[in-house]
Amino acid sequence: MEKSVFRVLGDEQVGASPGVHVFGIRHLSPTGAYQLLAFLDEVKPTAVLVEGPSDASAFIADLTSSGVVPPIAILAYTDQLPVRTLLYPYAEYSPEYQAFQWASRHGAQALFIDLPTDHALALYEKRKRIPLSEEDGNTDDDFQAYIRGQNTIYQQLADYADEPDYEAYWERHFEHNLQKGAYRSSIYQFSLQMRELSARQEWEYAPQEAAYNEIREAYMRRKIQETIQAGHSPEQIVVVTGAHHASALDMRLPMLTDQELKGLPKTTTKLTLMPYSYYKLSSHSGYGAGNQAPAYYEMFWQCLRQGDLDRLPSLYFSQLAVHLREHGTFRSTASLIEGVRLAQALAAMHDGNQPTWRDLRDAAAVCLGHGELSTIAEALARTDIGTAIGRLPEGVSQTPIQDDLNRELKRLKLEKYKSTVAATLELDLRENRRVKSEEAAFVDLKRSVLLHRLELLGIPFAKKQRVSQDSASWAEHWVLRWTPEAEIQVVETTLKGETIELAAAFVLKEQLDACADIAGASRIIRNACDCALLDLMEQAKAVLQGLAVETGNFEQVAASAYELGVLIRYGSIRRMETDTLIPLLQQLFLRGTLLLIQAAGCNDDAAQGMVKAIQSLHTIAQDHFEVVDDELWMKKLQELASRDDRNAKLSGFAFAIMLERNEIANDQIAQEVSRRLSPGIPADLGAGWFEGISMRNRYGLLSRVSLWQHLDTYISSLEPEAFHRSLVFLRRAFGLFEPREKAAVAEMMGDIWGMGADTIGAALQQPLSEEEKEKLDELNDFDFGDL
Repeated sequence: MEKSVFRVLGDEQVGASPGVHVFGIRHLSPTGAYQLLAFLDEVKPTAVLVEGPSDASAFIADLTSSGVVPPIAILAYTDQLPVRTLLYPYAEYSPEYQAFQWASRHGAQALFIDLPTDHALALYEKRKRIPLSEEDGNTDDDFQAYIRGQNTIYQQLADYADEPDYEAYWERHFEHNLQKGAYRSSIYQFSLQMRELSARQEWEYAPQEAAYNEIREAYMRRKIQETIQAGHSPEQIVVVTGAHHASALDMRLPMLTDQELKGLPKTTTKLTLMPYSYYKLSSHSGYGAGNQAPAYYEMFWQCLRQGDLDRLPSLYFSQLAVHLREHGTFRSTASLIEGVRLAQALAAMHDGNQPTWRDLRDAAAVCLGHGELSTIAEALARTDIGTAIGRLPEGVSQTPIQDDLNRELKRLKLEKYKSTVAATLELDLRENRRVKSEEAAFVDLKRSVLLHRLELLGIPFAKKQRVSQDSASWAEHWVLRWTPEAEIQVVETTLKGETIELAAAFVLKEQLDACADIAGASRIIRNACDCALLDLMEQAKAVLQGLAVETGNFEQVAASAYELGVLIRYGSIRRMETDTLIPLLQQLFLRGTLLLIQAAGCNDDAAQGMVKAIQSLHTIAQDHFEVVDDELWMKKLQELASRDDRNAKLSGFAFAIMLERNEIANDQIAQEVSRRLSPGIPADLGAGWFEGISMRNRYGLLSRVSLWQHLDTYISSLEPEAFHRSLVFLRRAFGLFEPREKAAVAEMMGDIWGMGADTIGAALQQPLSEEEKEKLDELNDFDFGDL
């Protein structure tokens, strides 16, 4: 197509249709909302038609109901996996939202007139998948070239107006122009000419986008005609649409026919309302139709409503001062006054009657940041973008799972955490005996269950943090932060269940059906316990029993047994009956014990995972010694510690556990250390064994002087090449030591060498000599590749 439908009446400039009033706006434009309200008061329409999904018209009454606090959004989503979504967000100063409010106050009919979401989502997917013929070239490259061309045009406008960017140009020439009718007429002409400039390039480089826009405009003209046929006089109809479409809503242009509408691709969709945030409205989040400073434009809107736009610079700097003061940075009143004056001077240099947001930021950087933007960066972010998040009252149309989550947050007193600012929540899962009701006594436990369910569902509201070991059994620390992404994920979860509990059970059941190893089955049991899903816990236990019969992987057996051990030990805190898990723990522990020696015949790469697995089983042996065969476990560890044909690091680690348990006599210790670290033993084996032994209870090692004497003798006996090889293991071993432990080793060696601990301690504080530096440099020439 060489010409847009917009030009089918000829090459003359098409004006607005007689009768119907088209008011072009920029989304999130406070002046657009202000001028639109004045225009509506003048025309007093009986029908207000707004660009937006026509199947969402039923939500307009909810958008304007009492208790709704913008920013909010209409979310459309497909009811089949994978879920695809479309968002239509609104702030209080959105012209569309103010149009709805005006219609509600004056009893006018308010309708959306854009493509329904079932067509819009299907077309969105279709135009992403359209194959490109070879002669057309690369679509992605062409589309990016088109976008760059558009951006160049906008930047050239800013350059011609001597503005730093297009946003500053727009604010000074459109948002600050409060003359009656100026906004509507100027934005109409501006968008008309911009559309003419870009029409040919759009059809050449982005034909799918161009065609999609023309389908939408033809459909909107159809909806306008339907409104007229419903009995509304054209003179009593106001159409609120994005400026780009304003000139195309001329009723002399063709409308979408019944046959064309039937031929459009279609999918099944559902809609809901959701709270939104100023951050997501900002272009910083990647939202293309947003602005850079939604909180600033909220202040702009409030000043417009009060008829005192001149107050905006003072209000802006006052907000900055408040945020700076909250974080310990203080600025004088004189600095604020100078900032306002500087912003006004910058505006005057551009022939403006008001400072733009860019002028205010530049003045703030000079007068409050003293030339350093970093000093006031956080305060600027809070003033420009803000942390506001919308709110929907009970009864407003939402999906069942949204309603269920809101009820749970209210019941558990977690509503205050529904904020874009991250907050820490510390939970004590034990019974609170100082309260009277059971609900209050276990409120933290119930909070934990809800947060674990949300985490399982992938809803990014709560993130669990690590806690200190002494309180790990009953304490949980969470970081809570609400985002629109979390709300969207909640809506998408509707496909898995109508409540959080049902959806969590669905996800766990899916994981269980796909589970192929015992470690995974154990994690599912643990998750089912954390989420208080007892039926899933029993099913996972049955799956684990079946998988445990044939498994031969020591690490998986150990991981699975460890999960069960933790659950059995702390299950009572979650008010869960875990005695039925004990036979399964015994079975897994015995299997792991019998697999230990065979699994220890591995290389150093696999040894790291083996160490963790041995540690897990030894923890079980200590915590559950009354129900597992601890004696057999210690025999296997002793066998591993004495074997020369197993991995040296694992033998050393087993030896360290035996030392810790006082299972080895002093003469046996000396004999084993002498054997392992005697001259002639390869560096891989000797230093590797020491690395293993140093991975447990290093304070115990520091008390055994004979071990360090043997290590000193062994290292001294090594040839230069073998010594270099041993450094790999020794450096890795000593890398686990804390600085004070390394100092203690050095002082001990000083005593062994007869030099004294104090002398060695002082020597360690001296800088390296040239000779010592040369020795270190020699290591750079050694080939460690085979290690």
